[in-house]
Amino acid sequence: MTGAARVRARWTAWVGLLLPALALIVLLAAASVRRDRMLAIGAALARGEAPPVPALVLGTLPSVTGTTRTVGLRDLRGHAVVLNFWASWCEPCREEAPLLEGLARDYRSRGVLVVGVDTQDLEAPARAFLTRYALTYLNLRDPDGGVGRMFGTTGVPETFFIDAAGRIQGKFPGERLDPAAWRRAVDALLAGRRPMP
Repeated sequence: MTGAARVRARWTAWVGLLLPALALIVLLAAASVRRDRMLAIGAALARGEAPPVPALVLGTLPSVTGTTRTVGLRDLRGHAVVLNFWASWCEPCREEAPLLEGLARDYRSRGVLVVGVDTQDLEAPARAFLTRYALTYLNLRDPDGGVGRMFGTTGVPETFFIDAAGRIQGKFPGERLDPAAWRRAVDALLAGRRPMP
């Protein structure tokens, strides 16, 4: 084997070892960035910041006629938004649903939108949930839980309070069954104060 052939063979061996290692490093870096993004909303809220709503577009739960549409979360700007992550299999979600429907009805005239996000759930039970609790507010789908992870949810129910400028001002990290707590949070949001759990 000539000197040039030996050099070429060594380079080929090194490249064969380095390429998989480089690919692994890139994958780990991408996973780290994704994890940081998922934790960003919760961490920002914990620091007292108001992060912007992610630029996400979600499908609605099908209506009784089977029609769906898509809704961009940033398209809700101009309204205070109560964004509630729920699932039909979640017992506390069943207890919160009537409270959220009442909130939607009582604050609609003040420009508040209650928006549900059905997460990690099957479509048929989710539709049955909407029917059972006569929910009239907008409900979106997050079938694999990716949107919930982006918001940093740790379970359901979890609710985020978004101001009219599209910034997340606070959250309820779990169920809240006191109607007065919901009203205080929405009133604070409308008054430009941070909703506190």
